[in-house]
Amino acid sequence: MTSETFDKGLRMRKAVLGEDYVNKSIASADAFNLPLQELVTSYCWGEVWTRPELPPRTRSLINLAMLTALNRPHELKLHLRGAVNNGCTVEEIREVLLQTAIYCGVPAAIDAFRSAREVLTELGKLPAAKA
Repeated sequence: MTSETFDKGLRMRKAVLGEDYVNKSIASADAFNLPLQELVTSYCWGEVWTRPELPPRTRSLINLAMLTALNRPHELKLHLRGAVNNGCTVEEIREVLLQTAIYCGVPAAIDAFRSAREVLTELGKLPAAKA
């Protein structure tokens, strides 16, 4: 893996997930998990996310579906923010999560909707839930 691929991945990762989050992830890496940070940045972000065949907003919507299917709420919340950064609308996010109810199961979709409401409310995209 070249440093060019890492640098390209780092730019994409920051554009999608936010510079603060990425900088904190890399700065908090230690000798044990630094190789994982390098792998993720180079391969996920530098090799795949930068491919021109799918735009980042489409990749974001795909990730929301996959992370719901895998029941990975931490990563789902992170990629919900990324989806908004990539221009995905609340309606598009809702439609992806509705589709996961059919193909991944209703419990997975319910948890994904909870995560989405939390993140989208924090980002000012949804009004606060009524108590």
